[in-house]
Amino acid sequence: MSGKPSIAPHEAFGQVLRQLRQSAGMTQEQLSLESGVQRNFISLIELGQNQPTITTVFKLAQALGCAPSEMVAKAESLRT
Repeated sequence: MSGKPSIAPHEAFGQVLRQLRQSAGMTQEQLSLESGVQRNFISLIELGQNQPTITTVFKLAQALGCAPSEMVAKAESLRT
């Protein structure tokens, strides 16, 4: 280990969600419309204040054009 504390899983997932959304050129509002997840909830996930259910992860992944496992793997890599 590098000695630096790892970030919490929900914070890492929020960072990944924001990165993927921005890379896709989407606003939170656009992601909300594409995924059916409320914009405010997306914002709270990105801030690490809320944790999505597995169903929400699948909806977000589909809207972003990636696999849910890719999102989780990226979040996991941020924690190490």
